[in-house]
Amino acid sequence: MSKQGGLGKGLASLLPDWQSSQFQEVAITAIERNPRQPRMRFEGLDELASSIRTHGVLQPLVVSKIVSTRATEPSYQLIAGERRLQAALLAGLDHVPAIIKETTEQGLLELALIENVQREDLNALEEAQAYKMLMDEFGFTQEQVAERVGKSRVAIANTLRLLRSSPDIRTALLDGVITEGHARALLALIDEAQVRRALAIVIERQLSVRETEELVRRLLQPPLEQSTDVQPVRDPRDVLNEEHLAAMLGARVRLHRSKRGGRLTIFFSSEGELSRLMRHLGASPERT
Repeated sequence: MSKQGGLGKGLASLLPDWQSSQFQEVAITAIERNPRQPRMRFEGLDELASSIRTHGVLQPLVVSKIVSTRATEPSYQLIAGERRLQAALLAGLDHVPAIIKETTEQGLLELALIENVQREDLNALEEAQAYKMLMDEFGFTQEQVAERVGKSRVAIANTLRLLRSSPDIRTALLDGVITEGHARALLALIDEAQVRRALAIVIERQLSVRETEELVRRLLQPPLEQSTDVQPVRDPRDVLNEEHLAAMLGARVRLHRSKRGGRLTIFFSSEGELSRLMRHLGASPERT
């Protein structure tokens, strides 16, 4: 049996002593799914179930023992192996091999999230939601998230920006119709009708990310025949400055200029995100 395999590189590095952990066959009915599972969809379950019927579960799940008031037998919460667990259910198995890892409740959530976000097949939108959960629930900074999942802070910030995309873009991204690069390019569009129009063009013409960026630039330019009181084309330097600030803060920003100077608007979607931004800017959030 491989030492890592289905466990994923991230969890293997976090649990280097997994071979010394308790390892046994666990009843599937005794395993509770992780309520904070970041993955939304699981592909290829039928194929994996067919393989499990023939060969069994080749890589153990990772679980943590929990106290359950509804059962007299030991109960466990899943840390890693959601796809294998679902496939084992489809295959009709009663028990699965599992590594039993002792951890705290916070440690359980952190390990589950980090194990999932480091899996190469995790959708970019699912990654973004997992990063946000780490930041909102644990108060992690972008730097701390980056350190734990082995990515750069800029990569974390860019992925988090996907959470600001429209529902149509998120659906297309989750379905694999567009990539993370396409979604980030479309974020520059504000008007929902314009977003839907651009998304339809991208999908219909199968545009590359570079072509999508060019499409967005064209859509942001006002027609030449418009009157002079229409807002002029924005300075590309302002757009670039917004991109840099958004990547640094992990939040949408808007730069407004006027004859006397201007203002910078930082957007947030929850109290947790506001607290994170306050800490990032060196201010202490107010406690209620």
